[in-house]
Amino acid sequence: MLELSPQQMKVLERAFAAGFQPVAIPPYESALCVRRGECAAVLTAAPSGGLRLLAPPTLLVDGNLSVKLKRGQGEVFVWKKKEVAATPGRLHELAKFREELTTILEALPLQ
Repeated sequence: MLELSPQQMKVLERAFAAGFQPVAIPPYESALCVRRGECAAVLTAAPSGGLRLLAPPTLLVDGNLSVKLKRGQGEVFVWKKKEVAATPGRLHELAKFREELTTILEALPLQ
């Protein structure tokens, strides 16, 4: 597990206050991952001293980070051979997750 600076701890405290939770996601158990609902993201240290997204947030499928793919006329979230439909509700939840987490990560540090 990485050691967090006081500034990074403050960012995480704001995220936790907004309903985000720490989670261990294979094979990223030693990384800093957060989830809320079906959505998750992997975070890393930012050059500014805070935290940033390591990759775009995605849906959890069987407790693992998925990849969104086009299938026929629609889209699905896939992990290994398991697929979950990219419904309007899931896409909205993911967009809201991304927007709120990005806002928290980009907020000016509290003094």
